[in-house]
Amino acid sequence: MSRSERQAEIETIREALRASPNIYVTDFAGLNVAKMTEFRRRLRGAGAQYVVVKNTLAVRALGETGVTVLNLHLKGPTGLVLSRDPLPAAKVLTEFAKEHHRPGIRAGLVDGAPVSKEHIERLGSIPDRQTLLAMVAGSLNNILASFAGCLEALREQRGAASNA
Repeated sequence: MSRSERQAEIETIREALRASPNIYVTDFAGLNVAKMTEFRRRLRGAGAQYVVVKNTLAVRALGETGVTVLNLHLKGPTGLVLSRDPLPAAKVLTEFAKEHHRPGIRAGLVDGAPVSKEHIERLGSIPDRQTLLAMVAGSLNNILASFAGCLEALREQRGAASNA
C-alpha cells in the first residue's frame, strides 16, 4: 500500500469516526463471508456500519480525531462498529455475538466516554424504544385502574353507609 493510499484510507476512517460518536471495537476472526455479510446487513438496519480496519491506520485516524483510549484494543483482526445511536448498534452486536460466538467485543466509546465489553453487553440488553414505551404505558394504565378501583370502592362504601 503506497503512502497516498494509506493517507486516503486514514482520511476515510477519520471521516467515518467524526460522523459517529459511538464506536465499538470488535474482533471479527472466525466470521466467514456469509456471516460477515449478515452482520453488516443487520447493522445497516440498525443505522450503523461495520468497518474492517488496519490497526496502524486506525490508531492514526483515532489520534487525529483526539481519541486515544481505544488504542490498547487495536490488536489482531479489528472491526469497528460505528453508529449515531448507541443502543440499536449494541443490541445487534450482542445478539449476533450470542448467536454466532463472534464477533468478539473488546471495548467501545459511547458519546465520548470509554466503555468496557460488559457495558456494551448491558446496553445491548436494554429493550428497544417501542418496548420501553409500552412498559411505561402499561404501568400508567395499571396505576389508573387501581385508582379507579379505589374510587369505586369509596363510592360503594359511602352508598352503603347512607342506606344504613
